[in-house]
Parts: sequence; C-alpha cells; structure tokens
Amino acid sequence: MLKKLLLVTCMLMASASFAQVDVNKGDLAGLEGVKGIGAATAKRILDERTKGGNFKDWGDFESRVKGIGEKNALKLSQGGLQVNGKAKGDTAPPPAKAAAKTAAKPK
Repeated sequence: MLKKLLLVTCMLMASASFAQVDVNKGDLAGLEGVKGIGAATAKRILDERTKGGNFKDWGDFESRVKGIGEKNALKLSQGGLQVNGKAKGDTAPPPAKAAAKTAAKPK
C-alpha cells in the first residue's frame, strides 16, 4: 500500500514539473522548470527580456537569445515553454485565406 501511495505521489510530482511557462512571464525558477532549460539558459532569457523587453513571437525569441535556434525552440515548446501563450507552431490561418479557399471550391 505504501509503495502504491509513493508511486502515485511521484507520478503527480513528475507531471506537475513540466507545466506551461510563458517566456515573458516566467521567473528564473519557472523557466528552469521547463524541460531543456537549465540555469544558464534561464539567465540568458531573463537578461535578454530585461534588456530588450518582452518577446513578440517565437522568431523574436530565437533571434534574441543566444543558443536558441529552430530545433531547440521546438524542443523547448514541447517541454512546456510558450511565447505570448502560444506553443511553437500554434498559428491559425488568417481568416481571409480560409474564406478564399472556401469560395474557390467548385460546386
């Protein structure tokens, strides 16, 4: 019984450790809680955010933080990092394109 209780506790702690963190709102501890971000990377993120203001989007984040490229950003996003509440690749198509595709279909 005790083993099962410990197992459940460990599972809950593991799932809580990979929570979603917004790069513009997270503190040092929060950023370090994202899978793939260590102390040095978290410090670089905070330093750049202090120097240049909030990150506009993933492209802005990748260009301003040394050591963060396309592949690394995707891994960090999968680990729980967000920029302005969005995971990397979370973009909805513009309404005009969607409407144009619908209108272009023959009946």
